Amino acid sequence: MKSISKVAIMSSLLALAGQAAAAPTVEELWDIIQKQQKEIEQLKKEQSKTDATLKITEEKVEATADAVEQVATGSSLSGSKAGSWAEKTTIGGYGEHHYNNFNGGKNDSVDAHRYVLYVGHEYSDKVRFFSEWELEHGLSGDGQPGEVELEQAFIEWDYADKHSFVVGQYLIPVGFLNEIHEPDTFYGVERNLIEKNIIPTTWWETGVMFKGDIAPGVKYEFAMHSGLKMDGGDKVRSGRQKSAKATANDFAYTGRVSYTGVPGLNLAAAVQYQEDVLQNNEGDSASAVLTVLNASYEKSIFSVRALWAEWNIDNDAWETNERDVQNGWFVEPSIKPLDDLGFFVRYSNYNNEAGENPDVSDQRSVFYDVGVNYWLTERVVFKADYQAAHEDNPDSDNYDSFNLGVGWSF
Repeated sequence: MKSISKVAIMSSLLALAGQAAAAPTVEELWDIIQKQQKEIEQLKKEQSKTDATLKITEEKVEATADAVEQVATGSSLSGSKAGSWAEKTTIGGYGEHHYNNFNGGKNDSVDAHRYVLYVGHEYSDKVRFFSEWELEHGLSGDGQPGEVELEQAFIEWDYADKHSFVVGQYLIPVGFLNEIHEPDTFYGVERNLIEKNIIPTTWWETGVMFKGDIAPGVKYEFAMHSGLKMDGGDKVRSGRQKSAKATANDFAYTGRVSYTGVPGLNLAAAVQYQEDVLQNNEGDSASAVLTVLNASYEKSIFSVRALWAEWNIDNDAWETNERDVQNGWFVEPSIKPLDDLGFFVRYSNYNNEAGENPDVSDQRSVFYDVGVNYWLTERVVFKADYQAAHEDNPDSDNYDSFNLGVGWSF
């Protein structure tokens, strides 16, 4: 009995085990597959999000690395543009301070005579801009002794090899100092009296100019520009309009030829013509011609400069007071025994009333200058000179003077 019972029990257990191990139905398998598919799709979505996040992270890392490199090298995009602009833009200028001690009744003076700022820009290798601003005598405005002036503002275009075209406001090409007058480039605390009173420097106008080389060592400049405006009988210096709402009923024409074909030698001749310096639309007129000849020569430690200039004005008002002819000249030898030390003497002779009216006394002025320049660096100079005045005009207010100055350019 016991054996039969054991057999029965074992049979029952085997039957249950067989049923448990029986294969699942088709429906059960389909359910399993669907569940697995959903799990796979979910895993794919999560993997896709992970890949996207990883890509964004990599891009941020690369961008950060680029930014760090640009900061380190100064080559960011905006920095590159700024760098390019800065490389093509130039800033310069000059300044000078003077002390003048006069013999006689004239007051001594200290003067922040000039402070000048240049700004230029290269648009291309053929097109450029240049400007020059100046503050004279320290202060400007009502009741002040100085002025703020725009001296130059022009575009220059190299339209052909060794030939260029200038349009805008520029310095008139005459003499030594009208175009190049940085204090470290000339002797004496003050600029020479001939170029100041006869040419008259500094003198700028608005117009067009062609310039260039026509042969080795030979240069030309030809300009058409705004002109002087004077009342009858004025001195020439008073006629500068400085392109400040300038009357332009009559233009002027200036031409210069210069020669530098021999080492150390510079020769130049300039002529200007204006049909009417009165700038009248109708009625009385006054034609004017300026002629300037200048020469300089340097040899070893020696150099010499000389200049002659004359205005001829055709009008009765100028003839009456002898101002139909205004002229002058100077000669200036110098010696520079050291690279940073130079000595000079200058003889100057000018007359703003050099006409031939017998009823007017001679107004000629003669000056003798002697002085020294010491260049602290190539572009910083200390100056000292003594100027002795000898005048045929007893009413003149010119006096002997001792002068000190410091000047610089950059």
